[in-house]
Amino acid sequence: MSNDDVLVVTHPLAPASENHVDALLEILSAITSVALVTTNLSAESEMRESHEVLEISDRAVGDSIPVAALRFVLNQLRMCRTIAKRDESIVLFFGATSYLLPIAFAKLLGRTVVLEPRGDVPLTLRLQWEQRVPNPIARFLAGLVWGLERVGYRVSDAIITYTPSMAAQLDLEGYDHKLYPNGARYVDTDRFSPKTPFEERDRVVGFLGRLDEEKNVRTLASAAAALPDDITFRFIGDGPLREALEHELSEEIATGDVEFTGWVDHEDVPRELSSLQLLVLPSQPTEGLPTVILESLACGTPVLATPVSGVPDVVRKGETGFLLHNTTRQEINTSIQQILSRECLLTISKQGREVAETTYSIDGAVNRYERILRSISVPETS
Repeated sequence: MSNDDVLVVTHPLAPASENHVDALLEILSAITSVALVTTNLSAESEMRESHEVLEISDRAVGDSIPVAALRFVLNQLRMCRTIAKRDESIVLFFGATSYLLPIAFAKLLGRTVVLEPRGDVPLTLRLQWEQRVPNPIARFLAGLVWGLERVGYRVSDAIITYTPSMAAQLDLEGYDHKLYPNGARYVDTDRFSPKTPFEERDRVVGFLGRLDEEKNVRTLASAAAALPDDITFRFIGDGPLREALEHELSEEIATGDVEFTGWVDHEDVPRELSSLQLLVLPSQPTEGLPTVILESLACGTPVLATPVSGVPDVVRKGETGFLLHNTTRQEINTSIQQILSRECLLTISKQGREVAETTYSIDGAVNRYERILRSISVPETS
């Protein structure tokens, strides 16, 4: 391929988002030179040491919608100024798919513009805004963001999604001529490996992630409370719903049937995942492909997840995990009990680990992106 350099542009980064960005930078760095344009990167972020980082602002999104809207516009103008000063031929907008001003500006400068969504941004924002403003207003604002994204997709030169199912979920199949639907990231299969052999694990089922509305943890908590006494449910992580859930499940916590670990450092995640017989993720379709799914498979832990976005391409029923088509309390509860009674769980554990090693290793990801960048960089012929 050509030696085209890549400038990666992201939206303001929360700590939970840094791993996604760092994974992409690691993949691209193995192929070509790469730099990052971002906002609100934590002072402790290792990306500052390992990659060239251009931080256009140290402010987060903001607590109020008007403040967030103002910073949304200002950050786009700052991105335009930064892009103009750079000479990378490819500008990749990672997650920042609604940042239409810098997308259009990069096109005007003759750069190759690539959009890589991380999930359903309009839906994510709508769910957040519905907690703060009347639903019609939240839907209207989310619709504006959706419109910006659609224009961005139209003017871009290429679109990358993690998996084909994610592309279908985001309704991107109309862009087949410039769609690359197999850009899934990687998992460090050396660090994420079974720390406890599957056959030696207790009957512990768990959730790992942010405890918020998007993850559907309220219903999950209700299902966990109704599990038999011989099954322990463990919530691994923190978030705005933690206090309410701990109050709701106080009796189950007292008896040891439900556990809350609180925030867990990323270096401790392999150990936590390796303590589970099943990871449960009844999420809404806001994420493209939750990193924890790849990490769980690498640790030999089967996954029970809703078939949203890119999930069905990775969580294959009876092979690497199970799909949850109904997220009612009873369905989650019943599915957990039925899965734990299966004799094939050890086989599924081994198959999940094998898929992580063969398909979602760093080498596999580098090969995928090298093919994508080679295709994107080929000059058009008249």
